Amino acid sequence: MEREQLERLLGGGDDTSSAALAALRAGAPYVVWDGTTSPKSLATVYRRRLRHTVRKDIETSGLAWAVQRLDLYGRPVRLGQIKTADGVWIFMVFLDADGSRLVACTGVRQSQQA
Repeated sequence: MEREQLERLLGGGDDTSSAALAALRAGAPYVVWDGTTSPKSLATVYRRRLRHTVRKDIETSGLAWAVQRLDLYGRPVRLGQIKTADGVWIFMVFLDADGSRLVACTGVRQSQQA
């Protein structure tokens, strides 16, 4: 997927998508993987991650919302990832199967490495 196409998809205006968009525009590396997966299975995985981040007091952005969106979405999704240039945040993007629509976006602050 071309960077400009992903930038257009992230232009929805919520805080998490806006942060991911800003990272992309600042030159952050990204990948959108081929293939699709079940949104229900992803909702299960990210619900566990949500509980983990709450227990460990890890800062997230849009994670609860992404879990809700994935739980309600009825068609396969594609995954993408954007890592800020400084490595502080990783954003996961969930797209519809053909990559033409953003289903959800979430970000997780990465722990500082010693």
